[in-house]
Amino acid sequence: MTAGNHIFSGLKVLDLASYIAGPAAATILADFGADVIKVEPPGTGDVYRYFSAMPPNPTSDVNYAWQLTNRNKRSIAIDLKSADAKEVLHRLVRWADVVVVNFPPRVKSSLGCTYEALAPLNEKLIYADITGYGSEGPEADTPGFDVTAYWARSGLMEVTHDAGSPPTLPIPGIGDHATATTLYAAIVTALYVRATTGKGSHVSTSLIANGIWAAAAWVEGGLNGGHFFPQHDRKSPPNALLNPYQTLDKRWILLVAAQRKDWPGFCKAIGKSELLDDPRFIDDKRTANAAQLVEILDPMFASQPLAYWKQVLDAGRVIFGVVQIATEIINDPQLSANGIVVPLELSGGIQTRTVSSPIQVLGSPKVKPEAAPQLGEHGAQILKELGFDDAEIARLNDVGAVARFKDAS
Repeated sequence: MTAGNHIFSGLKVLDLASYIAGPAAATILADFGADVIKVEPPGTGDVYRYFSAMPPNPTSDVNYAWQLTNRNKRSIAIDLKSADAKEVLHRLVRWADVVVVNFPPRVKSSLGCTYEALAPLNEKLIYADITGYGSEGPEADTPGFDVTAYWARSGLMEVTHDAGSPPTLPIPGIGDHATATTLYAAIVTALYVRATTGKGSHVSTSLIANGIWAAAAWVEGGLNGGHFFPQHDRKSPPNALLNPYQTLDKRWILLVAAQRKDWPGFCKAIGKSELLDDPRFIDDKRTANAAQLVEILDPMFASQPLAYWKQVLDAGRVIFGVVQIATEIINDPQLSANGIVVPLELSGGIQTRTVSSPIQVLGSPKVKPEAAPQLGEHGAQILKELGFDDAEIARLNDVGAVARFKDAS
């Protein structure tokens, strides 16, 4: 539970979601001061608690994925399938300003968690709904995951590998975190509507919608009869100046000198001004002869290490990016300087770091990150806040509607 003078101090959020996208939207609200109660099933809790231990995720003694997506929250373990839990759920909904859900429509209905079921309990409620494939159509009840609904279904997985190589798995959660930010934006929009009308609303998004939005520059081209180039082949690309190249020390540079105006400066920077007079590479001919230009650039970049090319390209004001490796990413000084990575203290005084949400508001600092909760850690506290007395709490515990907290630390 957070306290203090932050943007969303006093905002009450009920997180009924699991895995990443829904809970991460609630995390952004918590970063700015909201009091977020996370509801988990007794026994296992949110299965995302075990995500960090699943290959091929990095191995660590810290449950980093859980910390990332559930810091600054409180946990209560409720069996939503139990009839005895209905009153607990209803009191939580009356308490909340925002409810975040990510169940498929059929599951929402069976648990009594649809908008139609919960909205009458709280006219100011903002019901934030996230699905895999949208709430309508033949696949509305199909479980959707980042890698399936966002990456594969949108075609992003097809265009993010070179021709001739198979699709590869992206870092888990890329689409989830993008979708979480969209849901957060929808919630903030609904809060604005509520501030002007006094009424709550139902906002939603989906993984597939965000995947298509991410790929929209090309999807829009297809919608308008655009001609697509073949899948990217770095040996024979549509544009040799928008292409990755490997250096002597086996590092990769992504060259982004793709516009016509960039060509003279690029040739001068790399010491190959003679290319300006080569008839194969004059204006539009560079596209037709891109493979021949790659044959010139490949051995050139491979002749010097990354440090050399960084100096040369920076001096020539050539736009490029270094494909960073893991140790460089986590020690990148830009991350700490801009509050992208921030300190986090876990139980037992363990000092670590966590990735902050990507929104900054000048003059409105975020909450200092606190450790994510243990399963059901705040159950008794939350029930008392909802008005349940000790006898009622004991009964809810005894029938299994709300799990007793067992300190596992």
